[in-house]
This record gives sequence, C-alpha cells and structure tokens, in this order.
Amino acid sequence: MSHDHSHAGHDHSDDAGFPEPDLVSRPRRNRRSASLRALVRETVLTPADFILPLFVMEGSRKREAIRSMPGVFRLTRDLAVAEARRAHKLGIPAVALFPVIPGKLKDKHASESKNRDGLLQRTIRDLKGAVPDLTVITDVAMDPYSSDGHDGLVGKDGAILNDATLPILAEMALAQAAAGADIVAPSDMMDGRVGYLRSALDGFGHADVGILAYTAKYASAFYGPFREALDSAPKKGDKKTYQMDPANRREALREAQLDADEGADIVMVKPAGAYLDIISDLAAQSPVPVAAYQVSGEYAMIHAAGKLGWLDADKALMEATLAIKRAGADMILSYGAVKLVEALD
Repeated sequence: MSHDHSHAGHDHSDDAGFPEPDLVSRPRRNRRSASLRALVRETVLTPADFILPLFVMEGSRKREAIRSMPGVFRLTRDLAVAEARRAHKLGIPAVALFPVIPGKLKDKHASESKNRDGLLQRTIRDLKGAVPDLTVITDVAMDPYSSDGHDGLVGKDGAILNDATLPILAEMALAQAAAGADIVAPSDMMDGRVGYLRSALDGFGHADVGILAYTAKYASAFYGPFREALDSAPKKGDKKTYQMDPANRREALREAQLDADEGADIVMVKPAGAYLDIISDLAAQSPVPVAAYQVSGEYAMIHAAGKLGWLDADKALMEATLAIKRAGADMILSYGAVKLVEALD
C-alpha cells in the first residue's frame, strides 16, 4: 500500500493545535526578572568609576552645610581626611580638592595659591599621610584665590589675560605637586596651559604628576551652588570669553586634541548631564581617558525636586549618573559619590 507522506505547503498548526510561530523578536524576554536584567545589562557603575569632590576650609572638627547642596559640606582638614578615608574604604579611588579661601587672603594675582603652607597644600599632605593609596586631585585655577573671582588674571580693561595667567597657574601647580598631589587639574580654560604646566612640572622634578584637563568646560548656568560654596563668583562680568559656548559641539573635539597633544593624561567634560553628546564625542575619539563632572547645579536640581516630592532624588541621581557612564565617561566626579556607591547592588 502506498502512502503519501508529503505535506508540502500544509500548515500543521491548525490540526495539531500549535500556535503560529512568533517570528518577531521580543526584547521584553530579557527584562522578565531581576537576574535576567542583570545578565544583559550593558552599563554598570562600580565604586572605581567615582571621584569625590571635597570642599576644605580652615579650622578643626567643623562642618558647614552648603545651603544649595543638601548633604554636602565645607569640611575642616581633619573631617576631610575622615570623609576621604570613608570613601576609600568603599572603593572610591580618588578625591578632588577645592579650598575655601578667606577673603583677606585673596588678591589680584592669587598669591595664596603658591603658598607651600597654604590650606590646600596642608590638606594634600594630611590626605597622603593618612590614606597613601588615595589619588589626590587638585584644582588649578585662580578663581578660589582671586579677588576678582576669575579663573585668569584680569587686565586693566577687564579682559582676561591668557598668557600672563600661565606662570601663575604653573606656580600653583608646582606648589600642589610639591605637597604630594597625584594629579593637577587645570580648570581655567586658558589656551596653552596644559603644555605650560607639563613643561613646568617636568622641569621641576614632577614628571610623575598627571594632568587632568578641564577640556570642554562650558560657560554653564549649573555652577551656581559651587560658587556659593567657595565664594568664587566673578566680581564683574562673566566667564564667556574663556569657557566654552554651550551651543558648540565640534569645538570640544578641537580642545580635546590640543590638550592631548600638549600632554594631558585625562580630559574632562563639565557639566556632564546636559552635555552627554560631548562626552560621547570625546569618548569615541580621545586617545586618553575621559572624565565627566556631575556639577553642583545638577546635584542641587535633583535634590530640590526630591524635596518637593516631585521625584525620588536618590533614584534620579543614580539614573543621571548611569547616563554619564553610558555616554562614555571613564570616571565621574559626583558630590553624591559616597551615597551612590553605598546604593550599588
């Protein structure tokens, strides 16, 4: 007896009760449980991604709340050391120091910045003595020390004098390096300052001190709380002649190339949250690591919304920070670094 076993063109699903095959990809399958989501997660924050900024002031056993930055304080040196030690134990590898300089010590030439026994230099020595493995990053710019509140030297006509500023920055960086800073971070945005600092550091025996260049530092509205913390706002005018125009994107690539060519070991984008495209651009092309600064205004904005009950501030801060890493940042300066690391799974 002959049987025809050919079923070409025949649909088995109708008579066997099988459903039609699902030929469409379903990404939701990978979101079904916490373990699956963890398995396919593309971007993961770790403690080693963070740099903790610290505001340091004179005195002992004192902390002053910064009104516009909940949970952030100006700390005396002893408390700054304690906070740095706590961060290091959590796995945060670096701190960035910003000194609160009394008005009586400020002058047109930022003279206090080169004082070998100044507040910042003493803090560096304290930190390196207490936590030797901690990486200490120091800010190089005139504004914390300047009676004019600008990052560069102000001329008689009110213009910022680029070339005349460079020797001042070099003396500042040398004082920080001599105190034990691991990385100096010029945030001034003067042209040519990275090469000038590299030459000065190398020439005075500090070839191992790195340079983290504030490469794409924009003239942003998000710096207000930081300037309150340091009392470093410009006394006249603004910083638009040396900080970048927020409208510009390609210019950041030019700045990054110049800084890398001059010897920068790390380049930075500041602010971070509103400039994720710039972080992505630099990450795709930079030959050196890319840092991003989640600035005071970003931090304050999230916490203000949380205080009003409009969002969960802790979750929003984590999401905003994850976005910075997803954009390509190799390291992130964040005032919430300790809280974020404590919240990591």
